[in-house]
Amino acid sequence: MCGIAGYFNPDQNYAENPKQNFHTLSRMINTMNHRGPDTYGHTIINSCCLAHTRLSIIDLENGRQPMSYTKDGNTYYIVYNGEIYNYQTLREELIAAGHTFTTKSDTEVLLHGYEQWGVDLLQRVRGMFTFVIWDKNKQELFGARDHFGIKPFYYAKMNGTFMYASEIKSLLRHPDFVKELNAEALKPYMTFQYPAIGETFFKGVYKLPEGHYLSLIH
Repeated sequence: MCGIAGYFNPDQNYAENPKQNFHTLSRMINTMNHRGPDTYGHTIINSCCLAHTRLSIIDLENGRQPMSYTKDGNTYYIVYNGEIYNYQTLREELIAAGHTFTTKSDTEVLLHGYEQWGVDLLQRVRGMFTFVIWDKNKQELFGARDHFGIKPFYYAKMNGTFMYASEIKSLLRHPDFVKELNAEALKPYMTFQYPAIGETFFKGVYKLPEGHYLSLIH
């Protein structure tokens, strides 16, 4: 089990103040240290910030995140939580297509797979996952959740900032987060004993539905 968190605002250049944003990312990801106590990593690229806390399972030494991949002058970055069951098969397909791998991790397979197939990658992978990929040239943030919704993915847009995390309490640590009870979520929960709507108990905070993806472009 790992944890992901980050944020995106097209009107900001976070790289101009890396110390402040490192502090924000640390506050967000440290709330999920129980999800991945082995290593912590972060990346700040212009209008996008990514963070990851890792429980090392595959490729213990080289599978650290955020992970990046550069091809034809473009760089892709990923943070990922989960397990891809058929990653070795996909890896062989990608090698046959001309890709070169530097790790044995399923994280790198997702990264190369997205560069090769784009959103169609989601039709090829089998597993439980949430991941976010930042395409530096397109200035695009792409996020996805597995077909059965095994791995959590929460997101919100507040004060111009899009933020996401594996757990809601991580979002609360962002300075743009507005903490407000969502009374509309109480009635269906009390009726059905589970959250029957897409919005959570925090107003403006949503769970990405299972088998769905999102895309935000600068």
